[in-house]
Amino acid sequence: MKNVEFKAELRDRDLARTVAEYLGARHVGTLEQTDTYYRVASARLKRRETVGEETEWVLYRRPDQSGPKVSDFRVLSDEEALERFGTAPMPVWVTVKKKRDLYLLDNVRIHLDAVEGLGNFLEFEALVRPGQSEQTCRERVMRLREHFAPALGEPIAASYSDLMANQAGDA
Repeated sequence: MKNVEFKAELRDRDLARTVAEYLGARHVGTLEQTDTYYRVASARLKRRETVGEETEWVLYRRPDQSGPKVSDFRVLSDEEALERFGTAPMPVWVTVKKKRDLYLLDNVRIHLDAVEGLGNFLEFEALVRPGQSEQTCRERVMRLREHFAPALGEPIAASYSDLMANQAGDA
């Protein structure tokens, strides 16, 4: 699967909530997530544990750039991850803990994230699917970026795992 992603510093969480609600986004809930990242060749792999939900593994590839970027990803269950990566424990690279306010607007997930040790961020993830081309998703993300601009700081190119590893000196 593919999505178009954008991430930025979030300077005003309350304003971002107001903008999301004004645009008609539906608040799905506040999620407590722990993402454990593992080093794998030519991709990123994280095991996502969300309180009250099944564990999932996300294997993805995307460039580190500050504007909207395309991410190719696959979500795996514990069984699928075990089948793909085997039973030997993989070395943990970094762990990221966050509280995420999740909003949905059409095919876009809007994340207002409070990341432990890093701060507050906003992410858009527009899912590419039939009727929602990559170009359409890019345009939708750019329009959302304009709407949320008063609440945002600098665009972020790296993943939370990279930011956490850089902070720990393990990049």
